[in-house]
Amino acid sequence: MKESSEKPLDDLTARARIRDAALAQFAERGVKAARLQDIAAAAGVSVGLVQHHYGTKDGLRDACDAYVLDRLVERSKDEVAKPDPGGLAALYDGSEPMARYLARALVDGSPAADAFFEGAVRVTEEFLTGTWPDRFPAGSAKARDAAAVMSAMHAGTIVLHGHLGRRMGVNVLSGEHATAIGAAMADVYAAMGDFVRSAAGRRITGEHDDD
Repeated sequence: MKESSEKPLDDLTARARIRDAALAQFAERGVKAARLQDIAAAAGVSVGLVQHHYGTKDGLRDACDAYVLDRLVERSKDEVAKPDPGGLAALYDGSEPMARYLARALVDGSPAADAFFEGAVRVTEEFLTGTWPDRFPAGSAKARDAAAVMSAMHAGTIVLHGHLGRRMGVNVLSGEHATAIGAAMADVYAAMGDFVRSAAGRRITGEHDDD
């Protein structure tokens, strides 16, 4: 097999370059539409070398999933003392390609996306029950449902990052603007606290005035 077009890379570097190229291609096109030929070209290697390291496209997707999950877990360890409702801190503090990959995975479905969402729900439920135990009793359906909805709302900002970026005028996934969404969310939550105490808010929550 002729591989004269490849750059002189050792196995470890080649694996990393292929994985990073796959992250970008999968994020842009989705796993189904991405081609090994394009991944190999972006990594500067042959298709044969991609297959040597990862086998099939599914094997490469599994490697990307494992990489993203490992990075999220490591970054989450740094946030132990800071509750992270919605599971966003580890992601937005990570690399932009990783965030873009997970955004696509949340839509297309993958083990990494499932694990990310389940982890976000778990952390969010712990945050809610620990902060407002009377409102969200531990183990209750109310705490479970609130955590799931809150995590879905936050994950939606990842999926819709392109629309948010156009509206907000910045790349919301870049490290430079990583706090933009969080700051906007904080403002919204503060305002919603006032709203739920209004007459309209009480109608939504099923609460009514006594008079």
